[in-house]
Amino acid sequence: MCPLAGTPIEFDGNGVLKALRMAVACRNCLKCAETCPTNAIKLWGEKKTLPELMKRIKADQNFYDRSGGGVTLNGGEVLMQWEFAEMLLKACRKAGINTCVETALHCPQEHMEAVFRYTDLVIADIKHIDSSRHKEISGVGSEIVLSNLRRTVELGKRLVIRTPVAPGYNGDERSIREIAAFIRDELKGRIIAWQLLQFRKLGTEKYASLMLDYPMEGYEPPPTAEFERTLAKLAEMAKNEYGLPAMPGTNRKLEF
Repeated sequence: MCPLAGTPIEFDGNGVLKALRMAVACRNCLKCAETCPTNAIKLWGEKKTLPELMKRIKADQNFYDRSGGGVTLNGGEVLMQWEFAEMLLKACRKAGINTCVETALHCPQEHMEAVFRYTDLVIADIKHIDSSRHKEISGVGSEIVLSNLRRTVELGKRLVIRTPVAPGYNGDERSIREIAAFIRDELKGRIIAWQLLQFRKLGTEKYASLMLDYPMEGYEPPPTAEFERTLAKLAEMAKNEYGLPAMPGTNRKLEF
C-alpha cells in the first residue's frame, strides 16, 4: 500500500516485516498502518490541534487551581516539536495555568529558550558527566545537555535534576560525585531538587516496535530494597558534602 517508490518498509524472503525506515523516507500518509492486517505497523499517539488540546486542558482547570498543579509536557522529547510546544505553553500561560517541561535538553539552545519563555518549571536529566560514557548508552555526548543546563540556570528557571542510576554505568560513588560537583559548581546549586532514581527498563517495548536494539537489554537491576538503601546513601552524601537538595526517588513533595 505504500505509494512511495523505494518504500521504507522492508520484508524478508518469507514476507515477514524486516525493517521500517520511516525517519528516512515517509510522507505520513499512514496507509501502511491503516491496512496492516496484524498491526505489525501501527500508529502511536494522536494528532491534535492547539484548540483541541486547550479544550481538554481547560476542562481540568478547577483541579489545577485547587491543587496548585498544572500542565506537564514530557516525552518522547518535547523539544523535537518545539514550535508547537511553545504555542501550547503560551496558551496555558494566557489561561493562568502553571506549566512544566520535562526534557533531555539535547537540542539547539534557541529552541529551548523559545519553549522556556512560557515554562514555570523544568525537569531534566543528568545521566553522566563523562561524555564518552554518556554516548555509550544514550547515543550522544553530554556537552550539549550540560551547556543547556547552564543556560537554564542563567535564565532563572526553576529546575529539578533527575539522575536515573544504574549500577555498572553511573551507580558508583565517583560518577555521582562528578554530577554533584557539576550541580554545585557549574549550576551554582540553583536547583529545587536532585532526584536520584532507580533506572527501569521502560523503553524495551518502544525499541522493539522500532526494530532497534535496546542498549540496556542485558541490564538486570539489583533488588529494589537493596538499591533504595544505596540511593538514600548517595543522596545523603550529596546533601552533607555538597550542600545539595538531593533525595532518593520522587515521592517527596517539592516546595518552591
